[in-house]
Amino acid sequence: MSLSTLTRPACGPVEVTAPVLDVVVPVYNEELDLEPCVRRLHAYLAAEFPYPFRITIADNASTDATAEVARRLTGTLAEVSSVHLAEKGRGRALKHAWTRSDAAVLAYMDVDLSTDLGALLPLVAPLISGHSDLAIGSRLARGSRVVRGAKREFISRGYNLILRGTLSARFSDAQCGFKAIRADVAGRLLPMVEDTGWFFDTEMLVLAERAGLRIHEVPVDWVDDPDSRVDIVATALADLRGIVRLTRALGTGRLPLAALREQLGRNPLPVAGVPAGLTGQLLRFAAVGMASTLVYLALYAILRTGAGPQWANLVALLITAIANTAANRRLTFGVRGSGGAWRHQAQGLVVFAVGLGLTSGFLALLHALTVPATTLELAVLVVANLVATGVRFLLMRSWVFRATGVGMN
Repeated sequence: MSLSTLTRPACGPVEVTAPVLDVVVPVYNEELDLEPCVRRLHAYLAAEFPYPFRITIADNASTDATAEVARRLTGTLAEVSSVHLAEKGRGRALKHAWTRSDAAVLAYMDVDLSTDLGALLPLVAPLISGHSDLAIGSRLARGSRVVRGAKREFISRGYNLILRGTLSARFSDAQCGFKAIRADVAGRLLPMVEDTGWFFDTEMLVLAERAGLRIHEVPVDWVDDPDSRVDIVATALADLRGIVRLTRALGTGRLPLAALREQLGRNPLPVAGVPAGLTGQLLRFAAVGMASTLVYLALYAILRTGAGPQWANLVALLITAIANTAANRRLTFGVRGSGGAWRHQAQGLVVFAVGLGLTSGFLALLHALTVPATTLELAVLVVANLVATGVRFLLMRSWVFRATGVGMN
């Protein structure tokens, strides 16, 4: 594999003052496994990795002889360093080591080396070249080879299904202990990551996706460590609490993801004649519109039994218009938080008035021509709502959500 995309002067000596890659190994009470792991990793990098590297042992509050083993390794291997933290937490250890590293690419792997080291170069190469922002090893991607029990397999797949259902995650494996990130991306992304434990990985990946960063996935060969000390029940409960917290944070707009997207995000490729983000907005708007139309028709049919057609149309359209504006605000145009919500609803009511004029006009014309049955009224209203929907989308994109709609996808 060629990593020649790192630019170098055409001639003259090159003085390297910082490593290209810093591999962090977070540990807690690993006095037996630490030394063989680090020596094996060091031997592999020295033989296979064509650029300067560092291995950082991140000891988070070990109570055995782990710190002593780490000091011995730093004294005998020049590319090995260590740091000792007073508190536990894999996320805390990674965040501490990564934010203080001077390497261009930051990675980590579990001390048991469950992931085959042959995947390390494919993991970091897209980050060195600048093609991707983060990279993860995946035990669930096509081409991966995994040896582990049915229980862990079920838990892993179930967890990723939960992430897809609750946080719309698109990456395939959140918890594989084999990841990398560009240092410039980490400097902006990690301050937003709050978790200090096992949910750290998931939170980082979800925020990266929401910010429009590119995540590269590498199928891995992975063999389960039978001596793993991870408390599955406690970890699962902590992850579920993290999902709830992150869902709430994303829903309230507390995180400045828009600024991160502007700094680092990758906008969709431009298509001639199609404004940026238009395709995605149309699809989301259509989905919201279909749901709104069904609710509107149901409300109209119910109200029509006790009121005239114009009043039934007014009330049904008003209720669905408020809900429609709120749904499009969040889902179609990606506006989070309460800022500007009242203004958007007020403008939405103006758009509603336009829709009311269109549907009322269709109804008035129908009743001027004949005495229609309810089914014919509903059919005419479907056509009227289709016309009103097109007008509503144009007004929302160009007026109501103009500041936030551009560039969304």
